[in-house]
This record gives sequence, C-alpha cells and structure tokens, in this order.
Amino acid sequence: MIYESRVYRCVPGRLPALLKRFETITLKMFEKHGIRQAGFFTTLVGASNQELTYFLAWESLAERERKWAAFASDPDWLAAKAETEADGQIVDTITNQLLLPTAFSAVR
Repeated sequence: MIYESRVYRCVPGRLPALLKRFETITLKMFEKHGIRQAGFFTTLVGASNQELTYFLAWESLAERERKWAAFASDPDWLAAKAETEADGQIVDTITNQLLLPTAFSAVR
C-alpha cells in the first residue's frame, strides 16, 4: 500500500466550511471514484488550528494517478467545489506526500 498525506490549510475562519464540504460532498465523490480514505484529522496542538489533515490509501501510483485524475476532472465535483466557494475561497494551501509503510509499521 501507498498512503497519501494531504494537509489543507484554510483561509482563516473557513475550516468549518471545508469540514462540511468533505462530510456532505467530497467523501461521496471519493466513493464514486473508488478513493479510499484512511483517516481525517483536525489540529488540536500545532502550527495552525485551521488545518485538515487526511490520509488516502492506494494500491499503486498508477491507481492514484487514474482515480485522482478522474475525481479532479469530474464535472459534478467541479460544480460542487465552485458552489461551496461562491462566498469565498476555502483552502489557502495544500501540501501532500506519498508515503510507504516501513517493515515494522502497524499500518501496512
């Protein structure tokens, strides 16, 4: 397995809008495209409490490329994203990493 770590730093005050969008729209779109989530987290203590961190699980880089491209270009997703940002941008920056579990990791 390959795990993808994604961190979304929100525009100040917009984290509730991002959480709502994931809960009501994005997760359904992930399911539609076969994208498997491995956990979602908000920051309790850290550099910013305006962040959402989540992990996705992939069988291979090829699977990630195929499914992420399909999701990112889905007209339903693009329309929903535009609608949820009608009153302003939600996410300021996104960082991501593709991670391989070690031989001794509890997560494989």
